[in-house]
Amino acid sequence: MSADHSGSQRPLAWLPIRPEEIDGLPEGLEYAYWDGGPDFPTDPARCAFYGIPYMKGAAVETRPLPAMTGVRVVQALTAGVDDLLPEVGRLPSGARLCNARGLHDASTAELALTLVLASLRDVPGFVRAQDAGEWRPSFRPALADKSVLVVGYGSIGAAIEDRLVPFECARVVRVARSPRTAARGPVHPVTALPELLPDADVVILATPLTPETTGLVDTAFLARMKDGALLVNVARGKVVDTEALLAELESGRLLAALDVTDPEPLPAGHPLWKAPGVLVTPHVGGPSSAFLPRAKALLRDQLTRFARDEPLRNVVATAV
Repeated sequence: MSADHSGSQRPLAWLPIRPEEIDGLPEGLEYAYWDGGPDFPTDPARCAFYGIPYMKGAAVETRPLPAMTGVRVVQALTAGVDDLLPEVGRLPSGARLCNARGLHDASTAELALTLVLASLRDVPGFVRAQDAGEWRPSFRPALADKSVLVVGYGSIGAAIEDRLVPFECARVVRVARSPRTAARGPVHPVTALPELLPDADVVILATPLTPETTGLVDTAFLARMKDGALLVNVARGKVVDTEALLAELESGRLLAALDVTDPEPLPAGHPLWKAPGVLVTPHVGGPSSAFLPRAKALLRDQLTRFARDEPLRNVVATAV
C-alpha cells in the first residue's frame, strides 16, 4: 500500500500514521507513510495529499514542500498553522492548507482545566512538599464562584467552557475576534477586553496566533487584570509579552499557568522557570491518548472528501 508504484494513476497521499492503522480509508487513493524521517517514502513530486507529521517541528514539516510540485492538499494535525502559512505562497496554484480544528479540543480543554485547578489549589506547592517529605496544609482559592474569561472562543474555547460548567463558576465570559451569539450565550469582541478584564478572576487564552493576537497580552492588558488573578495560556507563547508577564509575576500581583511560552522551548535558566506564582508545562495541550483516534478520524474524513472531490474541512489558505 505504501510502495511507490511510479505507473499508478491514483492520487498519492502521504500520511503521518500508517495507513493500515486507519480504518475506512477511501480505495481510490494510493498511500505512503512518512513520520518525518530522513528518507522520503516516494518521490515528493507525486504527492497530492500531504498529511504533516505531528510535533516534528517546522524544519521537518516543511522539508518536502519545495519538491511537492503536484500537491493539492496540505493537512496539518494542529489547530495553529502559523509556521505553515508562509509556505502557502510557494505551493502550486490551488493547493489548500487545512488545519485540524476540533482535533485537539478535548485534550487542550482538559489541560486548561487542569492548569486552572492546579494553580488555584497550589498543587505544585504540595508536590514540592511531598518531595521534601513535609506536611504543609494551606487554605487556597477554589474555582467555584470565580469569574472566568475565555479569550479565543473557537472550538477549543467552547470545549473549555463545557468543562467549566460543573465547577460552579460565578460566570464564564467569552471573547473572540468578532461578536456573535454562541450556544451558551453572547461572545464579546476583542475590543471589549479593557472593560471585561478587571472583573475576571481567571483569564484563559485559547486564541490562534495571528498578527492581531501577537503580543495581545501586553503591559496594558495585564495591568487591567485584577490583583491575584490567574492567567492561563494554552494558545501560543507569542500571544503574551513575556517581559511584561515576568514583571507582574515578580511583583506577586498575578499568577500564571503556561503550556506555551515565548521563547519555546523555554531554555534552561530562563527567568520564567523560577518566577513566583507560575506553573509551566511543555506544550502538552494536544499530545494525549485523545489525539490518535481523533487524528485518524480527521484524516479519514478529509481523504474521503478529497477522493470524492467534495469540499474539504478547515481550509485556512489557498495558493494563488
